[in-house]
Amino acid sequence: MTGRHALEGVEFPYRANSLNLFRLILAALVLFAHSWYIAGRGEGPQIHGENLGGWAVAGFFVLSGFLITRSRFRTSAGDYLLHRIARIYPAFFVCLIVTVVVFGPIAALVENGTLSGYVSTPVTPLQYIWGNLGLDITTYDIGATLNTVPYPNAWNGSLWTLYYEFLCYLIVWLLGAWALFRKSYVPAVIAFVVSVLVWMNIGFAERLGVDGSFTLLFKLLPFFLGGAVAFLVIERLGVNRWVAIASLVVAVASIALIPHWGGQISSPFLAYGLLYLSTVIPQPRWIAKNDISYGFYIYAWPIQQLTVLFGGDRWGMPIFILVTIVGTVVLAMLSWFFIERPCMRRVRGRGASPRSAVVAPSA
Repeated sequence: MTGRHALEGVEFPYRANSLNLFRLILAALVLFAHSWYIAGRGEGPQIHGENLGGWAVAGFFVLSGFLITRSRFRTSAGDYLLHRIARIYPAFFVCLIVTVVVFGPIAALVENGTLSGYVSTPVTPLQYIWGNLGLDITTYDIGATLNTVPYPNAWNGSLWTLYYEFLCYLIVWLLGAWALFRKSYVPAVIAFVVSVLVWMNIGFAERLGVDGSFTLLFKLLPFFLGGAVAFLVIERLGVNRWVAIASLVVAVASIALIPHWGGQISSPFLAYGLLYLSTVIPQPRWIAKNDISYGFYIYAWPIQQLTVLFGGDRWGMPIFILVTIVGTVVLAMLSWFFIERPCMRRVRGRGASPRSAVVAPSA
């Protein structure tokens, strides 16, 4: 048996996997990790100084890299961008609106007993929306709200990753225009290695004057490109159980033993292993049809802050986390049924064939 044949496996089941469940679990891990900060209970579980939420975001990015690269291969350049915008932006914009129209006034009444000055005290509600309209979160507070909570003046500490996810979308959009990128996985591997090398030497780059946005992009980009590499490998060779097990071992060892860049260098292996697990671990039928992970991700933080305002942090961490999960699931379902799914159906009804439709991953 040749080396290539030894690596070959079964075709990845794009319409019969558990990626919706995996993304929802990752979103729940982000909520769990943020609970410690928001309740004023420290930083929670960490690996090499990165809290559990950071590692969950890394998991999001490797799965996004896989699915978004597939989307780029199966749609035109214009449709690809339209699909990406429709998947990420409408729900994000509605979340900003809900925050200033619903969450903010509730907080003002609880903390101050009045709405007087709510619309005019900087940062005003309109300033909050306008400043964050481009996905790059420039302000987190609204007026005189969230002044009394353990993690003050931050209405949504999760949204910052969406800007970098969209930058990764654009990078794959550009790479997808390169014919060689579509014919061979070598360009994707080179791009991945370069991104890891930049992250390994990020201290040197910072001394040259790059800003925090550059640092955060190259912290996350290797995970996304690792997912892209996994897609190109799986498209050619399928998914092999033994390769997947070995990949998971390599990923866990890299993350556990190599500080700073172990997670980034492990990302193709992590992606391959998670994708295999998604083919053997079942998911509930309702979750298979409804991807509420994105809505869960963008609404978890404000729901946690409101719960703290009503004294939920004094109920103990298990109850606090359970209550915030329930509240977040409700808003995530509303976001999915009334914003996300209708927007995606609308843009995919512009003439794309069913074969070219790919469900985009959550943030």
